[in-house]
Amino acid sequence: MHELSIVMSIIDIARDEAKKANVLKFSEIELEIGMLSGIEMNAFDFAWNEAVKLTILDSAVRVVSRPVGKAVCLECDANFDMLTLYDQCPVCQSPFTDIKQGKELRVKSLTTV
Repeated sequence: MHELSIVMSIIDIARDEAKKANVLKFSEIELEIGMLSGIEMNAFDFAWNEAVKLTILDSAVRVVSRPVGKAVCLECDANFDMLTLYDQCPVCQSPFTDIKQGKELRVKSLTTV
C-alpha cells in the first residue's frame, strides 16, 4: 500500500509550505492524480482519512482532478486515449507509446484559512 507513503509525502509538502507562508492550517488542497498514476483511489482515500488527522490538513477540503491517459504511438504517430499503461495503439496495435498525460501526481494548490 504505497498510497500511505504518498499521503505522508503530501502532508510533508503541506507542512513545508505552511512554514514558508507562516500559516497554521489549510482550508483546501487541490491534487492532480492521473488515471495512469498507479494510485488505487480507495486505498488513497482510506490512507488520507487516517493520516491527516491532527495534521495541518486535518480540516482541509480535498479536491482531486483525475486527468485521463493520452499517448502518441511511436510507430504511426496516432494520438489516442489510454485506459491502462499497457494499452496498444488502436490504429496499428503497436505497444510502443509515448505517454503525454495521465501519470501526474502533484499538489496543485493549497488554500489558507
